[in-house]
Amino acid sequence: MANGVEAIRGVGTAVSAQAARSNLELRYAKKGLMWALISGMGWGLGGVLIGMALGMAPFTTGATIYTGALVAGAMNDGLGGIYLFGYNVYTGRWREIFRTLKTWPGALVCIAAVFGGPIAMGGYLMGIELAGPAYAMGISALYPVVGALLAMIVLKEKISRRVWIGIACSVAGAIIMSYTPPSGDHPHFYLGLGLALLAALGWGVEGVLSTYGMEMVDPSVAINLRQATSSVVSMVAVLPLVGGFVMFGKALQTFSSLWILAAAALVGAISYWSWYRAFSMCGVARTMALNITYSIWGIVFTYFFTTTEITASLVVGAVIITLGSILVVSNPSEIIKLRNEEV
Repeated sequence: MANGVEAIRGVGTAVSAQAARSNLELRYAKKGLMWALISGMGWGLGGVLIGMALGMAPFTTGATIYTGALVAGAMNDGLGGIYLFGYNVYTGRWREIFRTLKTWPGALVCIAAVFGGPIAMGGYLMGIELAGPAYAMGISALYPVVGALLAMIVLKEKISRRVWIGIACSVAGAIIMSYTPPSGDHPHFYLGLGLALLAALGWGVEGVLSTYGMEMVDPSVAINLRQATSSVVSMVAVLPLVGGFVMFGKALQTFSSLWILAAAALVGAISYWSWYRAFSMCGVARTMALNITYSIWGIVFTYFFTTTEITASLVVGAVIITLGSILVVSNPSEIIKLRNEEV
């Protein structure tokens, strides 16, 4: 009889321990969702801040319509890399940066950074300058669609019916968003949308290339390498082509726009850090699904911080693109269904 009671108590203790562990994992995953949402909010706010800086001196006096955005992109990634390096020094990971550079996964991260940095970030910021932050964010949010199509072609991955529906929704949303330009002086509006689409392409390629590298490299180190590589390539290979060094020097001396760019870079660094932190806490699909909401947050912050017109087609198109992109990366019913799921 005593043995039976002890056995029952043992089972009860095991069940209680399992329940406590499940609750702990659930709370951990919920925190991951919070970090994923913060990453989307941060990316939306950062884009609006950069758009504000691009409307100020010295970025408004560039030799071409591209110079200001490319200079701002180099500064943004450079400042972001400095912030992240400071964090890695604080956490004792800074030596891993130089060790990782000597490995193949580290090299992949750097190669991917060229597509995600000078190409994608450059296109994204030129899109912000020419079409406005909210419109550029909406179009660039198509990057999961591009990534899915590239994965199908390059990695031979199969695309499910849900993903095809998401792709169709995203394309429809992009058409709705771009159909009617905002009122005001936007002579290069459609060129800006095209450059924002270039950003989506660059980020899609970056995602495919970095899939392996990011799995083998500490996230904080990978982000730091990504930002540093992007900035160096921009400084060495891009700015000389557009005569950007004169503007770069002036930008460092113009406090009114420099502090906004510095704030945008800090917000961007926090966004990246939150993004990768969320990956390990609630999964890649859920993280990407919530990060993609940056196009919606971009509209919200644009409304409060700028004078850009918020049109009905912009809002409707952004919502449809966001929903379509979420369908591409995950099953919506699984985003918040955390209990009894692998986290």
